[in-house]
Amino acid sequence: MVSAVFHSPLEAAAESQAEALAQPVKAASVIAPPAQQKVAPPAPVKPPADWGSLFLRVFAPLAGIALLVGIWGLLTMKSTTFPTPAATFTEAIKVFSDPFYSKGPNDQGIGWNILFSLQRVAIGFGMAAAVGIPLGFMIGRFDVLNRMVSPLISLLRPVSPLAWLPIGLLVFKAANPAAIWTIFICSIWPMIINTAVGVQRVPEDYMNVAKVLNLSEWKIVSRILFPAVLPYMLTGVRLSVGTAWLVIVAAEMLTGGVGIGFWVWDEWNNLNVTHILIAIFVIGTVGLLLEWMLVSIAKRFSYDNT
Repeated sequence: MVSAVFHSPLEAAAESQAEALAQPVKAASVIAPPAQQKVAPPAPVKPPADWGSLFLRVFAPLAGIALLVGIWGLLTMKSTTFPTPAATFTEAIKVFSDPFYSKGPNDQGIGWNILFSLQRVAIGFGMAAAVGIPLGFMIGRFDVLNRMVSPLISLLRPVSPLAWLPIGLLVFKAANPAAIWTIFICSIWPMIINTAVGVQRVPEDYMNVAKVLNLSEWKIVSRILFPAVLPYMLTGVRLSVGTAWLVIVAAEMLTGGVGIGFWVWDEWNNLNVTHILIAIFVIGTVGLLLEWMLVSIAKRFSYDNT
């Protein structure tokens, strides 16, 4: 006789819970807690193109150049003496197809003339920096020296650059050193003035701290003055390079030899106006590149970018 076993409701619930716990748990069904879940980072949102800024940076300069060339073309449309933009561009391709040819000391490519001019500028400018920057520090640092030298600077700075060229020819008896001397004497003034102004504008609190710490003069210059004066000094360097590049063209026209200024004067003697226009654009381009390079360096050391 089979006996029936009756379970209470509590016993039945306990047995069903035990059976559920006894079954294997699938790994795929396990859900990690929220803290352990890896959430993919949101995709970066690309900002919309700023067409106004793009126009100001790219299209506006190109439009200005196109306007200049257009006016040039209109004015020379019926001219028989002044070259048109198309004729100048065609001749420029020929000039730059072989810029480093050499057929004697007075017949060299435009590339050699640019390099010789840059070499003179580098030597004259380097000498001016070696003298002008330390002198600017001393003038700004010591009031007695400032009162002694300031009248001399005010007297000599407005003198035309070419007025110094005969002095160089008289002293050095050669054209190349005279041109370098002219660059030196004309590019030294911006570096002296800007460096001295930078030293004078250093906050007085900095100098009081140096007095309290009893710092030596070398530490005052290297740790306090030089970092504070650097933006002013770079501004003077930028102005000096621009002045040096302007002066070298005029000096080479008078002294002769190899250089972009002599090349312009030689082409004028040959009545080759097209080459003169090419030289003007080359001089402007090189000056623009020098200016851009120094502006980039000045921005790198500007306090506005720190």
